[in-house]
Amino acid sequence: MNIKNGINVLSLFDGISVAQLALKELNIPINSYHSSEIDKNAKKVTLHHFPGTIQLGDVRNVDGTTLPPIDLMIFGSPCQDLSSMRKDRKGLEGEKSGLLFEALRIMDEVKPKYFVLENVGSMSKYDKQIINDLLGVEGKHINSNLVSNCNRHRIYWSNINFEQPTDRKLILQNIVEDGFVDRKKGNAVLTKNVPYTVSGLKRYLTKSIGQVAFYTKDFAYAPKNEKLDIIEGMTNDEVRKLFRPLNTVELSRLQTLPDNYLEILKKTPSHHCIGNSFTLEVIKHILSHADFN
Repeated sequence: MNIKNGINVLSLFDGISVAQLALKELNIPINSYHSSEIDKNAKKVTLHHFPGTIQLGDVRNVDGTTLPPIDLMIFGSPCQDLSSMRKDRKGLEGEKSGLLFEALRIMDEVKPKYFVLENVGSMSKYDKQIINDLLGVEGKHINSNLVSNCNRHRIYWSNINFEQPTDRKLILQNIVEDGFVDRKKGNAVLTKNVPYTVSGLKRYLTKSIGQVAFYTKDFAYAPKNEKLDIIEGMTNDEVRKLFRPLNTVELSRLQTLPDNYLEILKKTPSHHCIGNSFTLEVIKHILSHADFN
């Protein structure tokens, strides 16, 4: 096709349409962009930035035979049942992660020129091999920390030929608006807000869940055990003078998104959407290797 006329895109589990943003930043023209998404907040962000998006609703109701020829099908199917964060994970037999089979049904119907699937890097070898066999390609492991300030291990399946991104050697301190951090990269889990309490800070220090900045360099750089000793016996009001959770702009930067991309949402839904999104710079890296001519 003539890329001057734009490409037709189908994005399943589209979230906040990071794939559409990636194509825009790569200057790849879009003729039509079909999105399957059910989260109302994510759809609100998408339509704010890309009002021409064609919303298809629930992936289970999408009929691929009614769509135009698709040049790119991209999907980040739900990972809840695949992630090692779930001790009782059911893998691809789970209700949410099992929606991958709906995506594969649609893929068979539309037969796209290119496809990209993203899912969590901590899935079992068994489930990864099933997906390898179903798609006919080996999933490639990429940690977003190569192109961002955050550790985020994901697997990408695609018929686009791409290699690992070059390590940009970015550090967490560079994206914090004020204060200091105690690690070089952000944590993998973006959706877990750290409660502004003693117990919240303890959980961050012991389980590395969430993202925080500290008000003083001395406390940020102190060893973990020393931090725990200092806050022992403190009140919530006292400990709030030591740290703060990262804000929406900072969390957006961890996913290499524009600072204002989530500005129309309140804090909690914006953080949820960020945590469920693609890492923009990884998707740009993969799509930059596609030939849509």
